[in-house]
Amino acid sequence: MFSSTPDFRRLETTLHHQEPDRVPLVEAAVDYEIMGQFLGRPVSAEDLPAQVMFWSRAGYDYIPFTVAMMSPGAVTQDSQISKTLRDVVLKDAADREDGWNLERRSFIRTEADFESFPWDEAARPDISPFYRIRDYLPEEMKVIALSGKIFTLSWMLMGFENFAISSVTYPALVERLVEKVARIQLAGLREVARLPYVAAAWAVDDLAFGTGPMIHPRAFRKLIFPWYEEFARICRERGLYFIFHSDGVLWNLLEELIGLGVRALHPIDPTCMDINLVKEKVGRRLCLLGNISNEILMTGTPTEVACLTRKNLKEIAPGGGYGLGAGNSVPHWTKFENYAIMHETVLEYGGYPIQIP
Repeated sequence: MFSSTPDFRRLETTLHHQEPDRVPLVEAAVDYEIMGQFLGRPVSAEDLPAQVMFWSRAGYDYIPFTVAMMSPGAVTQDSQISKTLRDVVLKDAADREDGWNLERRSFIRTEADFESFPWDEAARPDISPFYRIRDYLPEEMKVIALSGKIFTLSWMLMGFENFAISSVTYPALVERLVEKVARIQLAGLREVARLPYVAAAWAVDDLAFGTGPMIHPRAFRKLIFPWYEEFARICRERGLYFIFHSDGVLWNLLEELIGLGVRALHPIDPTCMDINLVKEKVGRRLCLLGNISNEILMTGTPTEVACLTRKNLKEIAPGGGYGLGAGNSVPHWTKFENYAIMHETVLEYGGYPIQIP
């Protein structure tokens, strides 16, 4: 087994397209239930010592915390938004047939809706974990701040259909909403970016379907990417690495993301993108993270997971620039034995130079 001791320099070396001692393990989120099975004890959002214990003992070089209008814990159907925001805008969801259909349901359709929306209550960030964690963080371990969701939270508040239509018929309202969301997200990022043990910022914002971008690339350039330019500027000023997560087919957006200063891309969606082809095209300009199929982690056997993990280590890891993890996140429905074998396979076979027959 190669070292499982946390050392952020391992991931940092990878982000510089060099080979560290071994391939880093990388996840944006692991459900508390999975953490608990790994540790053999319950883990909760309030139990920071247990969270640090999991991330460090499981071989990660960092612990991720979310900031601003995002949920900092369970990987569930509604974890896109904070508990406070859910309590405010989804309080009657159970009484509506379409209560959880955020593609169709709209909370903001007009200027009046925007003005009356409880922004102060719904968008209040809880960044206390970023301060409390310093008492538990191992010396060489860092924190990665998960933020972003500028596009996702904007369309969730308008409903996707209404967002898409309004971007043409009522663009001023859409631009105003995106700006409001972006400023809330960026304010939280600015605050935590000051902390010396925060080493990277991970923007989590799904931009694409399995067939291509969710809106036209021109719309991303006009509405969304200027705010990620500000996100990148904060990272540069604070010396943070800029990581980006998006599911879906991203070919039409890769150059845009690289131009923004994104250092690493997650998760190279295995349902619709060939990671070997991505490595061939942009692997010297973007580090690649993730890519182990969540479907196989849920329904496959440990042998299948181990084979897929070894395949990625053999084909993608040589030369550096690859961190291995799930093809999205590690939700509670992941078979624990499959998560465990993925983790163990990296520690057994992921040492450099990669030597897998």
